[in-house]
Amino acid sequence: MAHAPSTRLNLIALGEGKIRTLHITWFAFFLTFFLWFSHAPLLIFMRESMLLTTEQVKALLILNVALTIPARIVIGMLVDRFGPRITYGSLLITSSVICFAFALAQTFEQLAIMRFLMGFVGAGFVIGIRMISEWFPARQVGIAQGIYGGWGNFGSAAAAMSLPTIALLFGGDDGWRLAIMAAALVAGLYGIFYLLVARDTPEGSTYFKPNRTGGLEVTSRGDFVLYLAMNIPMYAALAVLAWKLSPAGVGLYSATVAWGLYASLIALFFVQLSQIYRVNRENLRTPVPAMQRYSFRQVAILDLAYLVTFGSELAVVSMLPLYYSDVFSLSPVQAGLIASGFAFMNLVARPAGGWFSDRFGRRKTLMIMVFGLTCGYLLMSQITGSWPLLLALLATMCCSFFVQSGEGAVFAMVPLIQRRLTGQIAGMVGAYGNVGAVIFLTALSFMDASSFFLVIAGSSAVTLVALTFLREPEGQMTEVLPDGSVQFINVT
Repeated sequence: MAHAPSTRLNLIALGEGKIRTLHITWFAFFLTFFLWFSHAPLLIFMRESMLLTTEQVKALLILNVALTIPARIVIGMLVDRFGPRITYGSLLITSSVICFAFALAQTFEQLAIMRFLMGFVGAGFVIGIRMISEWFPARQVGIAQGIYGGWGNFGSAAAAMSLPTIALLFGGDDGWRLAIMAAALVAGLYGIFYLLVARDTPEGSTYFKPNRTGGLEVTSRGDFVLYLAMNIPMYAALAVLAWKLSPAGVGLYSATVAWGLYASLIALFFVQLSQIYRVNRENLRTPVPAMQRYSFRQVAILDLAYLVTFGSELAVVSMLPLYYSDVFSLSPVQAGLIASGFAFMNLVARPAGGWFSDRFGRRKTLMIMVFGLTCGYLLMSQITGSWPLLLALLATMCCSFFVQSGEGAVFAMVPLIQRRLTGQIAGMVGAYGNVGAVIFLTALSFMDASSFFLVIAGSSAVTLVALTFLREPEGQMTEVLPDGSVQFINVT
């Protein structure tokens, strides 16, 4: 291979190996989060340069996450259909173009449209879940997914630490634009690199694809009903986001537009139901062979687990700097630095959750982590200004460890449910993380911080009960090859 005359073959040779695949893929995820949150640390520059109002700034923050819920579902379908290499490379290149357009925007309306479209890059996480599951065996998939998720999530923190400095180095009113352009250029070039270097599977392995696209395949009537029900919270979360942007919220558009959006979401929901029925029509008429079945209940429970883990992380990271500033009378810089520890824990905690899951069992590990984060949020609800700051920080970091270890434990199990559907399952579970963020941030708008932490703790306790019905993956999953032969894949 090394002496092959083709440059393409030489690049493929460089991309071989599961460790190399892990590294080039977590960096792709890192760049998606870097782009997704590139605007947040630069808002102060953007506000001064474009004379944005407080309501317009809030609108940009909401628009940044509005598209991510459906995008994770769509990306899950695309990665199962076309493979991680094409999907990740194409997403990075497309997102780079949108990010350039955002940096060149001259009006708030242009900023809003481009920031809404940038929400699609937040779905990049789903792609690597399928890629890592193809390259790592079941006994190592937890730690590998944890490293992928932990270092990838670090992209948002890296953007916060680096982009303001880059903007200041460029200087002037356009410094923030040039900083975002630089990030976009790196992402676009890396997308091309990923297309050339990455491989969907190890040499000789089969990339299993779903039989039909348009919705997740389920294998029983009961699972079909549960699947339909689990789609409702995602559309409800989108409706809440539409409400936040309406005159009742930040007032980005008129009441007429808001009602039009609500009607569109209802119509889209019924279109989605029809697609789900189309995909599963044959399975509902003819029983699926026992060896090809999987339990959608597993997916539904993991949805809830990611809702309280990643959903609470997104919500808490958004409010923690202001919370510390108010409770302990800290400066914005001090509060931001202390609060950043919650996100930094990803580098250790998420891989740790995957490692524990590999070593001690999927279900047991996830239950322990959710129990730990329930206790952690209960403890955080008791923090007051009379606490020593160091003790409050310790409580926050302990809670953060269980939150992010729980995330690692969730995605240590996702790839072991049904290989050919891993992208779509990961997309749905990932979307529920954003649903959780919408739920918790909406709750925060109606209550104080202590009550907010209690709401998360209560939701976690309910999820802990649901986890008692989660089954430990064991034995083998079955996939049917295009020629009709059967392949067994170990999940333990």
